[in-house]
Amino acid sequence: MRIGIDARLIFYHQAGIGQYILRLTQALAQIDRDDAFVVFTSRKDKTFHVEQANFKQQRLWTPSHHHLERWAMTFELAPFALDVLHSPDFIPPAWTRCPSVITMHDLAFMLYPRFLTRDSARYYGQVDLAARQADHIIAVSQSTKRDTIRLLGVPESKITVIYEAAHPLFAPLAADVARDFVRTRYDLPANFILFVGTIEPRKNLPTLLRAFKRLRENYKSDAVLAIAGKRGWLVEEVDRVIAELQLGDAVRFLGGVQNEELVYLYNAARVFVLPSFYEGFGLPPLEAMACGTPVIVSKVSSLPEVVGDAGLLVTPNDAEELAVAMSRVLGDEKLRRELRDKGLVRAQIFSWQRAARETLAVYRQVARQ
Repeated sequence: MRIGIDARLIFYHQAGIGQYILRLTQALAQIDRDDAFVVFTSRKDKTFHVEQANFKQQRLWTPSHHHLERWAMTFELAPFALDVLHSPDFIPPAWTRCPSVITMHDLAFMLYPRFLTRDSARYYGQVDLAARQADHIIAVSQSTKRDTIRLLGVPESKITVIYEAAHPLFAPLAADVARDFVRTRYDLPANFILFVGTIEPRKNLPTLLRAFKRLRENYKSDAVLAIAGKRGWLVEEVDRVIAELQLGDAVRFLGGVQNEELVYLYNAARVFVLPSFYEGFGLPPLEAMACGTPVIVSKVSSLPEVVGDAGLLVTPNDAEELAVAMSRVLGDEKLRRELRDKGLVRAQIFSWQRAARETLAVYRQVARQ
């Protein structure tokens, strides 16, 4: 079988879907030495490489998320004789000579259109056509599968749920080593709360900031809030709330953090918090659990599915409920140990090798149709 994987997004966006493509491709290379893979990357990407004889890298001119992307990809891929094409960023070429598989990560753009820029709305507006055109859809959670059926009218038989996983790098470290690193590298105290994610409206940072303000004032906490993530789009409200609450140096914006340093932040944090309005999967809480860090997440979309009973679940727009949850975890060592132990067990359920095996089964199924 000759399998094509569109991996262009890795060059443009290292977080989220870019990480999904990278980890899945690496895991496929570990388990499959028989099939032939053509990994399509950006012509500008000089770093991506898979050291397997059955994996060939092919650089393409078409940029990711370009307004003519679907048509340009049709012409660029025409010369390749493939048995199946996987578009992990969910938008396939306008036409393919072979069956196609897409990955549906989330439908936040349909549920929360106010969270999109005009360009994002244009790009994601193609999702209905992409879902109808694809021969099969991989959904990264049961939540995303339900949304795809409900919002796009896709038959259940056309969707397979395959979970993502944390990178093996995310694992428990010695507490003193992690604390020393983050103190030296980021000037963070021992008592800090961690948020990881792109700063964008869907992540619900204003509620986290208001809850953090209550935590410090009403529950007398001296914790610091560390926010690890690049500034995304529509961030004006976050800037306004920061100025309004006058939290000063109690909130530290760390910018984008590479995995090699992020593992220290997870391990050193007293608690990880993600109060998102919506997540298609929710990789950061899984990474935190894999490091043994207690987690607090919203009880919406896929987050309860990923976290299970290994974390505390809160209403996303309730700042007081979130403040109470953070106070509980910070002040109750027994609860912290319980969440740590449950999180470590829970994280072991998910693996990229399993995801690769299940994805390969989808390829074989579609190629035989």
